[in-house]
Amino acid sequence: MLPFVHRLRLETDIKTLFARGKSVFGLLVGMKMAKNEVGVTRFAVVVGTKISKRAVVRNRLRRQLRGILLKHLTEFKPGFDVILMPKKEAIGKTSKVLEQDLLTTITRKTRLL
Repeated sequence: MLPFVHRLRLETDIKTLFARGKSVFGLLVGMKMAKNEVGVTRFAVVVGTKISKRAVVRNRLRRQLRGILLKHLTEFKPGFDVILMPKKEAIGKTSKVLEQDLLTTITRKTRLL
């Protein structure tokens, strides 16, 4: 589980990020990101019912992505809010494949790593 300070929890913060954040998309995971005033990088993982109607599948994707974030938490630059949104293609992929796609997307298209 992500440490409390690294969680993006407030609905107002999430709605603001969806409205004003920069969108970045990889093959399996999309991201919205923006700078924050907190000085700590905070994350949220959003998996909607469009991805899968089954809660088991959605929760597995959330757990996989949070595990990847926890593993690489020290590598991220501070001061950003990030929402991760997996695509339908991410269902059934191993954590290793998700990790490669996420890190590739972050390093190529953002300043986060």
